[in-house]
Amino acid sequence: MTLYYRYKIYLLIQVRYALKLAYKGTRYRGWQSQVNGTTIQEEIEAQFKRIFQMKTNILGCGRTDAEVHARNFVAHFDAGDELPPRFLFRLNQMLPPDIALYEVFKVNDDFHARFSATYRKYIYKTTFIKNPFRNDEVLFLFKKPDINLMNKGCVELLKHKDFAAFCKSSSDNKTTLCDLMEAKWIEVDGGYEFHVKANRFLRNMVRALVGTLLNMGYGDITMEQLQDIIASKKRSESGKSVAAKGLYLEEIGYNWDEFRK
Repeated sequence: MTLYYRYKIYLLIQVRYALKLAYKGTRYRGWQSQVNGTTIQEEIEAQFKRIFQMKTNILGCGRTDAEVHARNFVAHFDAGDELPPRFLFRLNQMLPPDIALYEVFKVNDDFHARFSATYRKYIYKTTFIKNPFRNDEVLFLFKKPDINLMNKGCVELLKHKDFAAFCKSSSDNKTTLCDLMEAKWIEVDGGYEFHVKANRFLRNMVRALVGTLLNMGYGDITMEQLQDIIASKKRSESGKSVAAKGLYLEEIGYNWDEFRK
């Protein structure tokens, strides 16, 4: 069969697939394709092209920033009714070791990796132990903050919906409202982790929240000042964004019973 007829059949019999993957973001400029720098989306689409012999658009559940990692990322793409044999195995062989594809399955045509998600959960990792082998995976803190103060700040955050004060000032969001479902600091071996879950996040929001809460943990801002920061709706009032390297997209929620075929 010629490539022309293979192409026509491919276009006529297309179905939607969900793709589950993980990646270490250190070497990349984030998920989404862009002019400057290599991205996760570009790496995967390049290998799809080798297999399908044509460009396949892969849409992700969100746009992680440069150096941000993802333990559970979901994307979707449209392809023929039957995928090539050993599809995931072949792709994983071709992809670099810092990108891993775990599962691919058919979903309904109305499934969208970004807009069908019901929640996202991020974890930000910090450590008090300087370790050159983990330097690109966690944020090293020279001084231990007060976790109780930071968790009191989290309780305050959960009372609010508008997080404009923690959004990158150049962002063009239609709304700065987010339904925050979880926000807490937990102690782990040698450090603290910030766990946060919401229906959506604004650009740079998690890293700005972490920076502000660390300021609170160090006694640089009070509860009243945190309340004023939130009420101001100004990014210039909140704390400095922490480094991207400690941020992980941990979980994406979907009603899979509704979408999975």
